Amino acid sequence: MTAREYSPSSMYAPSTPSGACISGEQFSIRRGGAEATIAALAGALRVYRREGVDLVESFDAESTPPFASGILLAPWPNRVAGAVWDLDGAPQQLDVTEAATGNAIHGLLRNTGYRALAHETHAVTLAAEIFPQHGYGYRLTHTARYELDADGHLSVTQRLAHHASLGGGPAPAALGAHPFLRVGDVPTDDLRLTTSATTFLPVDAAMIPVGVEDAAGDMDFRAGRTLGGFRTDTAFSGLELDDDGRYHHRLDAPDGRGVELWADATCPYVHIFVTDKFPGREAAIAIEPMTAPANTFNTGEGLTWLAPGEELVARWGITSWL
Repeated sequence: MTAREYSPSSMYAPSTPSGACISGEQFSIRRGGAEATIAALAGALRVYRREGVDLVESFDAESTPPFASGILLAPWPNRVAGAVWDLDGAPQQLDVTEAATGNAIHGLLRNTGYRALAHETHAVTLAAEIFPQHGYGYRLTHTARYELDADGHLSVTQRLAHHASLGGGPAPAALGAHPFLRVGDVPTDDLRLTTSATTFLPVDAAMIPVGVEDAAGDMDFRAGRTLGGFRTDTAFSGLELDDDGRYHHRLDAPDGRGVELWADATCPYVHIFVTDKFPGREAAIAIEPMTAPANTFNTGEGLTWLAPGEELVARWGITSWL
């Protein structure tokens, strides 16, 4: 089935009318025994289940995404220290969006509604605009294509395209996403986390990285380890690409089922956030693919500079065995 331009009267139109929900239109896709629902607000992956098993933490359409659950992150993931970065010696003051630390967090689209460019039975392509604003004088478009394959596995392609800037120069850019994963009703603390990271980025009191350390002890998940009360909000690096050219981060349940987030070579960082404050869950884990870590606008680590007409593309997805 080919893509169609989206219109409310299309047979592919979302079942929920525009503006009827706090989180905006709800774009549903189905294929291979799987279904997913993406909210217009922040392009958030609100529901994804396969063979009747929930694979991400969901939230009600009449709420905003708790703890940034499922949202897309552009033009930076995580935080910018003090909401300030330097451009050719001139401080660029972003809006403070994390009051407790004074940082700017999770990019510029967290409170933006995405529109549908195309909506098929098994895929939807969404887009949102970044306009010049406080501390970021660039015009960019962020698109995301959510697609289910024939077996019901989910893939996401994010594109950040630079159109123009107030100064005519390149734009600093990075991408990420914030999905919380689960395996049905299995408690998160019973899941076994495996990732190939050899290093992690410790942070200061404002959650800004202050260096790189070897992944050892509680921070080493290369051989897999049950979460069992482990809590963290940390970026990991030194990831190993598999033969398929992807990074893999997996959660295994005691009953043999499991779920995995993969990301392409554009995402050499993964942020692991395990919290006991997610509503309705004793614990929840976000596994966040990122092209750059926190504070990339200040450190330059992993940062891409896009000239007008260029784009940054990142691909990731969720697979499962049930």
